[in-house]
Amino acid sequence: MSNSKRGNSKRSQVREIYDRLMRAYGPQGWWPGETGVEVVVGAILTQNTAWTNVERAIQRLKAADVLDWSKLHALGEDELAELIRPAGTFRVKAARLKGFVRRVCEEFNGSLDAMLDGNVEDARLRLLSISGVGSETADAILLYAGEKITFVVDAYTKRILRRHGLVDQETDYETIRRMFLDALPRDVQVYNEYHALLVAVGKEHCRTRAECDGCPLADMPHDETL
Repeated sequence: MSNSKRGNSKRSQVREIYDRLMRAYGPQGWWPGETGVEVVVGAILTQNTAWTNVERAIQRLKAADVLDWSKLHALGEDELAELIRPAGTFRVKAARLKGFVRRVCEEFNGSLDAMLDGNVEDARLRLLSISGVGSETADAILLYAGEKITFVVDAYTKRILRRHGLVDQETDYETIRRMFLDALPRDVQVYNEYHALLVAVGKEHCRTRAECDGCPLADMPHDETL
């Protein structure tokens, strides 16, 4: 198969996976955050931990009435670390969160919109320049807080694509992100839902040990052993 035909086949599969998951699960209503501040905090705290732990940490921040850029900026790092303790590696995450908040407050006058303004790739580079903000975190912030077109590639995404023959173990983050950008319409809602739908099918079926029975993607060519 030529590179052109192979590319068209992959784009078709990417779109088919979205259609199947949307029919099976419907809109997911992501991100689970009420404000841009909450989305950013969640995106940083969810690194290497379960979302249930992040929810507990966010509830503690809400109870302390500090889920606001200026209040987070004024908060001591040790006090912040204690508040987010349920999220795990809380001292590391407190330092990362304080670094992000410092940039928002000192360089963008406390405006996340200003930080994310302009070309999406330029905004992405600004986020990636912040210590502790990697590609997945940056894309989650851009998509769910900034409503900009980019794709969030997480462990579920990589596993589902690998098992369906769209990528291999060595395929890097940016190649996978570009695969979605090339295949999908320029519709923020599609990107929003697609990531959430992959998480849904990943949690239910495409776990470390695959549970293919009843999966919306089960009759597509795949290898659950990968």
